[in-house]
Amino acid sequence: MLLIILSWIYILFTTINLGFGLDKTIGLQNKNFAITAVLGLFTATILGSIWAIFGRINIEFHLFLLFLNGFLFLLFKSEILEIYQSFIKEFRRLSAALQFYLYLVTLLIIAQCAAVPYIIDNESYYIQTIKWINEYGFVKGLANLHIFFGQTSGWHIAQSVFSFSFLYKNFNDLSGFCLLLGTFFSVFKLNLYFESEKKSHLIVGLLPLSNVLLFQFISAPSPDLPVYVLSFMVFFYFLEYFKNASSQKFNSILILCLFILYIKPTALALLIVPLVFLVHNFKILKSKLFPCFVVSILILGLFITKNTIITGYPFYPTQLLSFRMYDFAVPKELVSFYFDETKLYGFFLTKAEFHTLSYSQILIQWLTFNKINTIFNLVSLILVLLSPIFIYKFYHKKAFWYLYGIMVVQLFVLMITSPQFRFFIHFILFFGIFILACRVKNKQILTILLFGSTLPILLLLLFSVKFSLLTHNKLILDNSRFTLKELLFPHKNSKLKAGFYNMKIGNLEYYSPDENSYFWTNGDGKLPCVNAQQIEYFKTYFQYIPQLRTQNIKDGFYSKKLDPND
Repeated sequence: MLLIILSWIYILFTTINLGFGLDKTIGLQNKNFAITAVLGLFTATILGSIWAIFGRINIEFHLFLLFLNGFLFLLFKSEILEIYQSFIKEFRRLSAALQFYLYLVTLLIIAQCAAVPYIIDNESYYIQTIKWINEYGFVKGLANLHIFFGQTSGWHIAQSVFSFSFLYKNFNDLSGFCLLLGTFFSVFKLNLYFESEKKSHLIVGLLPLSNVLLFQFISAPSPDLPVYVLSFMVFFYFLEYFKNASSQKFNSILILCLFILYIKPTALALLIVPLVFLVHNFKILKSKLFPCFVVSILILGLFITKNTIITGYPFYPTQLLSFRMYDFAVPKELVSFYFDETKLYGFFLTKAEFHTLSYSQILIQWLTFNKINTIFNLVSLILVLLSPIFIYKFYHKKAFWYLYGIMVVQLFVLMITSPQFRFFIHFILFFGIFILACRVKNKQILTILLFGSTLPILLLLLFSVKFSLLTHNKLILDNSRFTLKELLFPHKNSKLKAGFYNMKIGNLEYYSPDENSYFWTNGDGKLPCVNAQQIEYFKTYFQYIPQLRTQNIKDGFYSKKLDPND
């Protein structure tokens, strides 16, 4: 815990400086402390992405970042200090109960981050993706080694910036820092609701009620968590300034949405938010679109460049505009396999079942197959049906109807691609909290709900709990508990207890976890690391094996086609 606190102090200092620098460059006129830090995370991600094209994000990058930090702080010292002073004043305006709540939640977030990682994908590709960036930057054809590496997220780039791998190997908790920013943002808005009674403040202010769910994402750098938190910020600004538009607020909404998309392309429907805002207020905004145009082109360029280097496909995992002239491009058969498997996994069907069942049978399977998925899938459909009633009765405004329409679009897109509930949680939380806010408005009851929501978090954090009622998956049956061992030093980045073995196929020497490991597992093995089960599977069914392009691992990988007779 102590090491995490120290690292977060530096991260906060850095993100405030970088966020202020971005604000100064674009002219956002932002006064919110949490948003400034988020803008700083966005800036760090952009800088890290550009750097990773040419080399590793390691000590040399941090020397550059340290210089930039010092330059910004010394040049704008008084204005940056005003940001901290404004935050302190706003914190002091909170009631004693809300101040205590923030202290308590901060402690719980740090404790959860120090505990054993919970998310499965942390073992399959989060850890390894970040290690590759820290040691080599973006590597050509890396997805040929493990198809999941093609999913390298903007959030993993941000985590690689703040993993400080050259100092310590167990920092893996940027999602917790993001949740902390979101919690402060929300509680400050809740306090404003107690003064103004604006419903948009109340809806966003109740985001911490969902912490019992969100806490499961923060002990590993899950790209889903920042999507959930940043979406609430987007929704707030959209509702708050839809009829009182300015170029500064539009640019803020757009940057947050671009950040979300760079983190998680499956949140594509959120791009409709700034588009609607722009169309509705075009006369006001049309003369001041150049900064947002430049940022949009930059993010699109980085997204295409990153994907092309790692996979050979600029819009991976789609095969749109694939660059097959590159020898490191992932074979189309493997990309199609990955895309199909992802879609089938969302429906919990085999390929044969998917093509033989009717649409209604597929929907029933989607709704009933898995325990926790059943709960969230049913809640999603219920919210789609109930939300219009509550919007019409309690918040009959055009901006809210637009958000509802975007939710429907997002659900439709997921149903035809990969209908996993975690890609929809930001809408589930927002409209679920909206319905709650329509019925519960009393200050005392709301405060009790906030503190009551910390009780299950405490139980899950301190005691062993089995999730057998929620899932069949043996890999996530046990919760992520905090122990006294993590008071000073956080748990190692991986919960995998497997051993690793040096293996070779062709010109590739790699490390593989033992045969009892989950098929996609890599854990925290030495680079290059991939499960031998995968190598054998793709060799047997597709006649492809990953190989080094040259004798230097930095030059990347390609998939070698084998002779079927070999």
